[in-house]
Amino acid sequence: MQVLQVQLEIGADPAEVGRARRWARSRLAGSGIGDDETLADTLVLIVSELVTNAVVHTGCPAVLRMLAGAGPVAGKTGTVRVEVADASARPPRPRQAGGEETGGRGLELVDGLADRWGWQHEGGGKSIWCEVDQEAPAPVEPPAPVAFLAPGARVASGRSW
Repeated sequence: MQVLQVQLEIGADPAEVGRARRWARSRLAGSGIGDDETLADTLVLIVSELVTNAVVHTGCPAVLRMLAGAGPVAGKTGTVRVEVADASARPPRPRQAGGEETGGRGLELVDGLADRWGWQHEGGGKSIWCEVDQEAPAPVEPPAPVAFLAPGARVASGRSW
């Protein structure tokens, strides 16, 4: 993964959420995280939830930032950090949504998808952040040895070659 450090200004309009998702997917692809990777889908969902929370619950513009480093750390090939800063100093409040409710699951999703998340005061507002670790690819195992059978040998199925 290449180094990624980008930010996008988000207007105080729920229509901005779709633009943030497209922008995030494009930036991730540019950093080497392919559109077909589960990591990209996870990060785009997190972006969607955090940006939605910022524009819907604060009514203020926000700033979306994505940061990623290169190089293995503790067996990881990199960690991607997503931050959404807004002008509201009110702390995030996770909710327990009922089964039929259409909202209230954003921070619960972020908690389930991210390896770490939190928030901090930033200027007169706050920044909500989360980090997702990109696992090191599993080592490729060599194929199992192929047994060659002599002509006329029988195999367990009883078929002869």
